[in-house]
Amino acid sequence: MDVLKKVPIKEQDPKVRAKNFEEVCLGYTLDEAVAEASRCIQCKNAKCIKGCPVSIDIPGFINEVVNKDINEAYQIINKYSALPAICGRVCPQEVQCEQVCIRGIKGDPVSIGKLERFVADWARENGIKPSQPKNKNGRKVAIIGSGPAGLTCAKEMAEMGYDVTIFEALHEPGGVLVYGIPEFRLPKEAVVRPEIENVRALGVKIETNVIVGKSVTIDELMNDEGFEAVFVGSGAGLPKFMGIPGENANGVFSANEYLTRSNLMKAFDSSYDTPIITGKKVAVVGGGNVAMDAARTALRLGAEVTIVYRRSEEELPARIEEVHHAKEEGIHFQLLTNPKEILVDEKGWVKGMRCVRMELGEADQSGRRRPIEIEGSDFILDLNTVIMSLGTSPNPLIISTTKGLESNKYGCIVVDEATGLSSREGVFAGGDAVTGAATVILAMGAGKVAAKAMNDYLLSKNV
Repeated sequence: MDVLKKVPIKEQDPKVRAKNFEEVCLGYTLDEAVAEASRCIQCKNAKCIKGCPVSIDIPGFINEVVNKDINEAYQIINKYSALPAICGRVCPQEVQCEQVCIRGIKGDPVSIGKLERFVADWARENGIKPSQPKNKNGRKVAIIGSGPAGLTCAKEMAEMGYDVTIFEALHEPGGVLVYGIPEFRLPKEAVVRPEIENVRALGVKIETNVIVGKSVTIDELMNDEGFEAVFVGSGAGLPKFMGIPGENANGVFSANEYLTRSNLMKAFDSSYDTPIITGKKVAVVGGGNVAMDAARTALRLGAEVTIVYRRSEEELPARIEEVHHAKEEGIHFQLLTNPKEILVDEKGWVKGMRCVRMELGEADQSGRRRPIEIEGSDFILDLNTVIMSLGTSPNPLIISTTKGLESNKYGCIVVDEATGLSSREGVFAGGDAVTGAATVILAMGAGKVAAKAMNDYLLSKNV
């Protein structure tokens, strides 16, 4: 075996998977996982741990894979992560733990994410569950939102003995894990629901169809229902648009709506009645993971799909793996291109999009080179559907109905980033990482930090 190269992982053939919603990556076998784990050189000062937002003992669990003690490998991961099968699939390891892997200096970094996925899948398939908390302290805490931040905070608090209730606005728990990420990246029945049930098994209660700020307020939870602390992990469900002419036309979607219809409401499944406009020629505006998910979903629904992004490929914020998969499946990329107007027919439907070519100037506040229009470079894309994937912001409902909460210019709850404590006593959040757009692992990290701070706060009250 060449220790400088990763053990290849099997995937569905691009031509086959472009027509189905089954998972693209097929995962390692035991022998493949052991071979890949054997590439780890077990650094004493492991940089990969520091690169992980939840500080998993990566060399520790990998060493147990080498020893073929997968149960122990799972127990190690479970000390740090509530959602290992999910993280192993969708977290950007290439810019976190794997980016700083010493093995990657002279070869490929160890496939840490794929090994985490293998361990979590093995545990699920063999009925291995997290251990139950031994002692309950009888104190109640509330979690708003059942996405990765909320589930992580709930797990941590339950393991410390608290009586935890999660309040979820939708009819199904999971947040972005169920409404935002497609089946071909993150299977719901096989992966997401079992990990949520593992959190429930710790004694965590999940109440769905509860819109905090409307069904009940944070003040009512704390003053009337006996919750001593609240964590807000409500996510970012308010989509952004460009403000260009034609955006109100029929056939223009936000990526949030498009993906929610397909993922949560199963529009891709003919046995469901959820309507979705597929379109024959679809443009997705944006370059993040959500844009790739929307584009690859539209492709599987039968469309010819083009990604429109105003910077170059080097600046694409999506994971390298997702861009690679999109290209393999036949999605087109119009880079250094920016929409100027959505063209509308006499019946109010999209018929095209006027775009302009861009060039890159000096770096802006994001650290990326600023795109500048090239005068006279306008051209028309022939389309009948446009999906806007330009980011999201938090729903203002919680802030507007809770006394004492402050928000920043992006609509996120202002918190102490070291603790997650807000300006309102007893209310915690994860700042931009939870109430604004974030990766799954960053949201989990914020939930973990807030759980520790909530525990410290509650202990300090000496009730």
